[in-house]
Amino acid sequence: MKNIGHVAGNMAVAAAVGICCAVCHPGAAQAAAGQATGGGTQSTVSSKQDRSAQQAAAAAAQLPGLVAYVRNGDVYTSKGATETRLTTGGASARPRWSPNGKQIAFLKRGQLWTMNANGTGQRRLTTRPAAGPSWSPDGKWIAFASLSCTGGPGVYQIRTDGKGAPAVLFPRDCRAEALPGETEAAKSSVQKELSTDNAVAWSPDGRQLAFRGGDCESVYDSCLSLGDVSTGGEKTVAAYGGGGVQNSGFAVVPSWRSDGAKLAFTAYQEGEVAAENKPVHLVEYDAVTGAKRTIGNAMDRELDYVDASRAVITSEKAGTSWVTVVGLANGLRVPLKSGSQPSVQPVTR
Repeated sequence: MKNIGHVAGNMAVAAAVGICCAVCHPGAAQAAAGQATGGGTQSTVSSKQDRSAQQAAAAAAQLPGLVAYVRNGDVYTSKGATETRLTTGGASARPRWSPNGKQIAFLKRGQLWTMNANGTGQRRLTTRPAAGPSWSPDGKWIAFASLSCTGGPGVYQIRTDGKGAPAVLFPRDCRAEALPGETEAAKSSVQKELSTDNAVAWSPDGRQLAFRGGDCESVYDSCLSLGDVSTGGEKTVAAYGGGGVQNSGFAVVPSWRSDGAKLAFTAYQEGEVAAENKPVHLVEYDAVTGAKRTIGNAMDRELDYVDASRAVITSEKAGTSWVTVVGLANGLRVPLKSGSQPSVQPVTR
């Protein structure tokens, strides 16, 4: 991987991407303070908590389906006040709903697994290290990132029924090469990168995959690519360092809007001067025009679209990670649950 250490100095910031913080509800501490100082304060805090709960419930009621997310290394689903814990053991990450909303792909101890929407039927699909799963629109394949024949990150696909071996999608030149050994991949320093921010995203029409890295890394220090599944051709969406670009940073965790018109990703940038610095933030890319815009607040990340006007993101609340519903046009924000890495359940009719 070219110049992985380029953003190492910013690990405290970058670690926020794809990693769920220890969670606690700030209202609990406030309520305790109210008990110590008098009933009036406690009543005020309770009232604020009630309003917050009512706002969350109202936002959740408008969601078309469940939201899957991660807290303390386990996968949960929720659509409001209640939640269901789907995994145990604290080693799970990156849940992603199947197109029919009946299954979830996720990572467990760095391997690719699937399970039913209620957590039953958990099954491992890979024995090689994997990162960032994404279902094909027809539900027959899952794409994931893993070590490629070049020694850097690549993109593979595997059948969702578990039959057959993984096949290389990107880099294109690796399609005719033998797969890297699983032991070698497990020991690679690249694997640390794959386990944190190498999520991939299959386009709604099935023709493209968005992924970190690619051929653009021969020019830039870090980049995000769109790959044509059929031809293997690649297009650079975001780039940092090298090739005349005087900045450093990354673009990770891509997510498509259901109509394929927009692609969102999490980014970080250090500019040539301080005024060009951008902390962890969300970028929306227009797949037709190539235009980009920053959405949300600093430290917002891991966006998954609900529809054209709303998304679910990971945000910061009192120093911890919260799954938050956000209006893409009006900026309205409602915290839903403590956690990170949200994925919105598709609703089929």
